[in-house]
Amino acid sequence: MKLGVFTTLLSNLSLDEACKYFSSIGIEMVEIGAGGYPGNAHANPEILLNDAAKLQEFKDTIARHNLEISAFSCHANPLSPDKAMAAAHDKVIRDTILLCEKVGINQINTFSGCPGDHENAKYPNWVTCPWPNEYSEILEWQWNEKLIPYWTDMAKFAKEHGVDKIAFELHPGFCVYNTDTMLRIREAVGPEIGANLDPSHLVWQGMDVPTVIRALGDAIFHFHAKDTKIDPANTAKTGVLDTKSYGDEINRAWVFRSVGYGHDELWWKDIISNLRMVGYDYAISIEHEDSLMSQREGLEKAVATLKNVLITEKTGTAWWF
Repeated sequence: MKLGVFTTLLSNLSLDEACKYFSSIGIEMVEIGAGGYPGNAHANPEILLNDAAKLQEFKDTIARHNLEISAFSCHANPLSPDKAMAAAHDKVIRDTILLCEKVGINQINTFSGCPGDHENAKYPNWVTCPWPNEYSEILEWQWNEKLIPYWTDMAKFAKEHGVDKIAFELHPGFCVYNTDTMLRIREAVGPEIGANLDPSHLVWQGMDVPTVIRALGDAIFHFHAKDTKIDPANTAKTGVLDTKSYGDEINRAWVFRSVGYGHDELWWKDIISNLRMVGYDYAISIEHEDSLMSQREGLEKAVATLKNVLITEKTGTAWWF
């Protein structure tokens, strides 16, 4: 496993400045935003796909700092009922796939997306209960008419351009948000669909991360190192479906935390061990969204924790028996 970071954390810096800093604190892999919700401050496909000199400069910058790209991320909602947004996000995903082909990597990270509840809907409709029956009907329409056809076509396009891993971040608000929905879309579309597993989104839904890791197995394509802290008092009062501002930390049921500030090292060691048991040996990519810490302090504390947690060497032979 290699220590990585989602570079959007330092979108205020140039790619060269960000990479220099990341390398100096021990980062080995970078996950780079290429559009959609993460933005494209460090990799704009519309520029890099059309300017050979800029593309070479981009690749040289990564190499000069002894870094590898773990994935291009284009988290988006290409199924949005807002037709203009859906078209723009679809283009972002396709352009990111083409950029992967140019750079020589085979993976993107994104969201599954969420449609509305009918063809003329205005906003996405995230269904979370089966009854009254119209909710189940909406869900089946979304999956059978929108989600599965779209990603079947996109997986075909991706494979044609050398990208055989489309990793969905399991995130509430989108159709693929937990273990069951991840396995359902993978079964329907194919092995090109997998997970960009982020423990922080599992924790606030009440899931046990090692259990999810074992259930998904080789469907885990990428891993986000981000933590969540549940506030027992606020959760006891209001539950975990909390729409308060992320900046209202003291009143929220849960908040995102840097690695080690939601759970201790033992919890993280168990996650890393379970990742190894299912054969995952790729990026542990820090996504720092802790509103109680600055950009650099939150990242550096996460790095310090993970350096003591990651398993980096092959096991070798079992010498004790």
